Amino acid sequence: MAGTLYLCATPIGNLEDITFRVLRTLKEVDLIAAEDTRNSIRLLNHFEIHTPMTSYHEYNKIEKGRDLVRQLLEGRQIALITDAGTPGISDPGEELVAMCQEAGIRVTSLPGPAACITALTMSGLPTRRFAFEAFLPSDKKEKQAVLEELKTETRTVVLYEAPHRLVRTLEELYAALGNRRISVCRELTKKHETVFGTTLEEALAYYREQEPRGECVIIMEGRSRRQMEEEKQKAWERMSLAEHMRYYEEQGIGRKEAMKLVAKDRGVGKREVYQGLLEEEKQAGE
Repeated sequence: MAGTLYLCATPIGNLEDITFRVLRTLKEVDLIAAEDTRNSIRLLNHFEIHTPMTSYHEYNKIEKGRDLVRQLLEGRQIALITDAGTPGISDPGEELVAMCQEAGIRVTSLPGPAACITALTMSGLPTRRFAFEAFLPSDKKEKQAVLEELKTETRTVVLYEAPHRLVRTLEELYAALGNRRISVCRELTKKHETVFGTTLEEALAYYREQEPRGECVIIMEGRSRRQMEEEKQKAWERMSLAEHMRYYEEQGIGRKEAMKLVAKDRGVGKREVYQGLLEEEKQAGE
């Protein structure tokens, strides 16, 4: 019978944040696939775990993934760990999981720490609905496409960033989205953990003076529906009533119904639209 791939969540800072189940599994499996064996060996040594390790990372995920699938099909039990947190979240583990699913290999996840959830819950921003973006793309066109999508994103947005790129990312977010409420969460679960509740504008001013340290999670408020409606209404108001009417009539909507829609868009009565149209026509004829 084929083995099982165990996705084992490891601490994101504080070593006490590891479950008994993960510790037992890491001791019992035949092999541990680690994103960085040099980093993971310190964790294993701390808990006196002597299971053999192999590297599985972004640059060998296809070739090594095939090898791990082969071993699993032969019946070996394998645990996957990332540098910190839950495998498969913003790391190459998702590729291995997909390969295992395709090969019919059982995959199970042993829950534990995840920086995105830890930061979100402490941010003070809405948590019911959120969008996880991880790191913004390095490619300029891809990044611009993501920023365009975020302009109308109403959910709370979760982003990861390295300290040396934090200011640049805050600048890009501010330029694309305007000022938003954010929380910058650093050094999660560690001694110098901080949650900085602020705005994009204020965070930029602060971190231009204070060099950021430690891996960061940015929690950013989404665009409120009220803001979107206000922006849409302002766009309508920049049009003349005749242009607004034409927008609907060109879609095959009758004049009477178009007038109702125009009134609704502008937050006024239908009679006011009618009178305004007459006034525009009068001015055009003069």
